[in-house]
Amino acid sequence: MRIDRRTLLGGLAGCLALPAAAAPPDYRIDPVAVADGIWMIHGADAPIEPGNGGAIANIAIIDTPAGTVLCDSGPSLRYGRALKAAAEKLTGKPVVRVYVTHLHPDHGMGIAAFDPAIVAALPGTIEDMRRDGRGFSDAMYRMLNDWMRGTELVLPGRPIANDAEDFGGRRLRLIALSGHSAADLALLDERTGLLVGGDLLFHDRAPSTPTADLAAWRASLDRLAALDHKTAIPGHGPFDPSGQEAIAQTRDWIDWLETTLTDAVRSGLDMVEAGELPIPDRFATMAAARYELQRSVSHLYPGIEARLLPRIDEPAD
Repeated sequence: MRIDRRTLLGGLAGCLALPAAAAPPDYRIDPVAVADGIWMIHGADAPIEPGNGGAIANIAIIDTPAGTVLCDSGPSLRYGRALKAAAEKLTGKPVVRVYVTHLHPDHGMGIAAFDPAIVAALPGTIEDMRRDGRGFSDAMYRMLNDWMRGTELVLPGRPIANDAEDFGGRRLRLIALSGHSAADLALLDERTGLLVGGDLLFHDRAPSTPTADLAAWRASLDRLAALDHKTAIPGHGPFDPSGQEAIAQTRDWIDWLETTLTDAVRSGLDMVEAGELPIPDRFATMAAARYELQRSVSHLYPGIEARLLPRIDEPAD
């Protein structure tokens, strides 16, 4: 087939005239001081979406004599790099430790920006990430597109085996719990009494339940409430200056959620109907409440149905 030279040149000219692809926006890293030598980066109180680049989790920066410590690392390589640069500029010290509180990708995909040897997590979290991390990574790429460019699944290289770590005289208690996931890490800064709760704590933001065990979550909240702490950084939502409000609010939501979905199954509602049930007025200020109720229906409803409505087979001959 003969191709007309003018047609070919016109096509090439059209390609050359195409504008360059716009660079994706940068993550905005805004640390706010919440205690002596501790800053919080408040994630977006919204679902993961391109508008926020998946940066919905709260991050803690802790200045220690031995270097900078981070609690969680955000959703992507690009976020992790921006976080590292901002944290080291803030403290004037290199990052020496990154804790990952649990397996979910908004908290841990940013560790791709760090040497795995300085990234610490509970052994259960490392195993969870090994099992499910690739699936989470694929989902993040589909949701966030170019925000995730270059991000690969990296496993923490430092399993947590002790209940504390000392950084030149600044001691952090490491508390192994579960409930939001199979392995949830909370941290307590002994100098200030500040608790970093990970996703065991939500504050003015509805809790998410994709890997939740609600009974274990309640037990973990009991343990956190009993700690001698003063303030709290939740996994999502604003800083809690009381240290107890996020604990109480999270418990209230998961108690209401389980009772409501159990009653819905007993009433014969399907999953769509359950997702449209009214949300109590006391949760009116919670961000993403309807969204998380509907997600929780998909996460929890089949298990409740299996428990309350067991299959009854005909007896064997």
